[in-house]
Amino acid sequence: MLDKLFWDDPYASEIQAKIASVEGDGIYLDQTIFYAFSGGQESDFGTIGGVEVLEATKEGTNIRYTLASEHDLHVGQEVAVKIDWQRRYSLMQHHFAAELILELLYQELGSVEKIGAHIAQDKARIDFFWQENISNLFPLLLHKATELINKNLPIKSDYSDLANQRRYWEIDGFAQVPCGGTHLKHTGEVGRLCLKRKNIGKGKERIEIYVNQ
Repeated sequence: MLDKLFWDDPYASEIQAKIASVEGDGIYLDQTIFYAFSGGQESDFGTIGGVEVLEATKEGTNIRYTLASEHDLHVGQEVAVKIDWQRRYSLMQHHFAAELILELLYQELGSVEKIGAHIAQDKARIDFFWQENISNLFPLLLHKATELINKNLPIKSDYSDLANQRRYWEIDGFAQVPCGGTHLKHTGEVGRLCLKRKNIGKGKERIEIYVNQ
């Protein structure tokens, strides 16, 4: 099974790994820090063995890395796996900011149904069914989120189901949330939040989340 070190240490930006398998322009590793698109969070950018990763794709509990077709990597070869750290850190900030706002929405509204989410380097968004203008709640959401951020509380992350690789994050006294993304260690790392509202159709609302704008 692929050892996903991005869960053990999401702050690692470079490791050594071995090529476990090669299938044309796709390779598989024995261990990795290179996150593949999942749960709305975009993939990391970076290189394996000095070759740019064009795409990282989840395949069950494994990850396929698509490289330029002219790569000459082979099974058993030890390679450096490097990720764009600035991108990773911004993704973690936006990811947790979105999770924080969504959890606060659940706590305030109760029955809100999420219908989409996307986490990019420059912003995050969450979409849900709601009949009213969600921006009316922004002052409350920002107040409560800022309180948690300013307290710089520890964010714990672990397995809820090791065999099926299901994970969660938790802040004591606030919430435990299922999530398999990469997470910050403390709430204070999120920084200052900015929320923007978009109406994406009748009965649908979108919140865009920006950090340190």
